[in-house]
Amino acid sequence: MSKSLIVYFSRIGEQYSVGDISEGNTSIIAKMIADKTGGDLFEIKVAHDNYPHGYMALTEYAKSEKQQNARPEIVGSVDNFNDYDAVFIGYPNWWAEMPMPVYTFLDSYDLTDKKVHHFCTHEGSGGVKREGFAIYGHTAQNNRAEAEKQVSQWLKGLGF
Repeated sequence: MSKSLIVYFSRIGEQYSVGDISEGNTSIIAKMIADKTGGDLFEIKVAHDNYPHGYMALTEYAKSEKQQNARPEIVGSVDNFNDYDAVFIGYPNWWAEMPMPVYTFLDSYDLTDKKVHHFCTHEGSGGVKREGFAIYGHTAQNNRAEAEKQVSQWLKGLGF
């Protein structure tokens, strides 16, 4: 039996198309995946969260991090990482890419021999360059039944 880990980076605050949110779009989808797979959750959190609350300021900050190829320090770790067969990596699409804290996480773990599945939330740009799952943030926020349906279909296709 496969053991799954759902790793995700998500943001609250002002978000495009959904307004000021108290639970991040990617967090919502990560929890759906954990519920459907029986997997464990790990939220990527930055040690010094300087990310702006406002959408436009956040996009500029994210753009600067991407241009610098930054690796923001993150807190916490997955002590039993080797116990997992499947690793789901979730993130919001920032400038057609994963946010830099996700890279910090990935640089810290050996994914050799893991089944890695990417998922992202976005508002029209998609952004999953890798094989993976993309869903609108406004669907995650405002139409949970539809989000659940799409997550279930994706997971079924993966054999979950």
